[in-house]
Amino acid sequence: MVKRRDVVVGMATLPIVSLGTAAFMPAWAQGEAGLDGDAVATADGDIIIHPVDHASLLLGFGAEVIYVDPVGGAERYEGLPAPTGILITHGHGDHFDLPTLEAIAASAPIITSQEVFDKLPEGLKGNATALANGAEGSLNGIAIRAIAAHNITEDRMNYHPVGVGNGYVLTLGDKQVYVAGDTEPTPDMLALTDIAVAFLPMNLPYTMTPEQALDAVNTFKPAIVYPYHYGDSDLSVLEAGVGAETEVRLRNWYPNGA
Repeated sequence: MVKRRDVVVGMATLPIVSLGTAAFMPAWAQGEAGLDGDAVATADGDIIIHPVDHASLLLGFGAEVIYVDPVGGAERYEGLPAPTGILITHGHGDHFDLPTLEAIAASAPIITSQEVFDKLPEGLKGNATALANGAEGSLNGIAIRAIAAHNITEDRMNYHPVGVGNGYVLTLGDKQVYVAGDTEPTPDMLALTDIAVAFLPMNLPYTMTPEQALDAVNTFKPAIVYPYHYGDSDLSVLEAGVGAETEVRLRNWYPNGA
């Protein structure tokens, strides 16, 4: 049984735990902007994937460094390249923290939900764009599409109601990256195609069970899936059932503990 505390992955070396049907080699690299992490090749250079904590991560692509749901205070991002763009999925405190944003954002453009946009001070609103579910936008020329992110189980609907939160699909070179935010498997998620990398949450009662995540993965078949926002979820469920089309990459999303 693989649970959160069993996933021991040093950020300096990122050894790989393979849960798919075929093992894959370590892909540690540094991007043009100085961001290090896993590398996923595209026709226009590597995507660099750098986990931070829980639901926070950085994506590097060429000179771009995109911060996704940055929280935890400015000190958590010391030593990392400054953001050239920021994505925020919704307003919960483990995804949106105004003091962190004010400390790190500078003039970086922000794409977020209307809920979060309405909470921003005027100085940050000037650089921010709110996208509704299904809408499209651009972050420094990178195409962004907002994907519905909400609960579908009746007794969980109060956590993430329909129409409030976003997931995002980013087009980086010839690859698409999906960051789900907080959600269960919505019709929008299940209808996705050609996803190279997906970040999926799985913790109760707020998002998906590992079984729901597994069903979603085997439906829209991303080439690589990173479980994140997983708390103490039993990640071995993915090992037992993921299809041959997908590699599961476990990383330590809790370097500072729970």
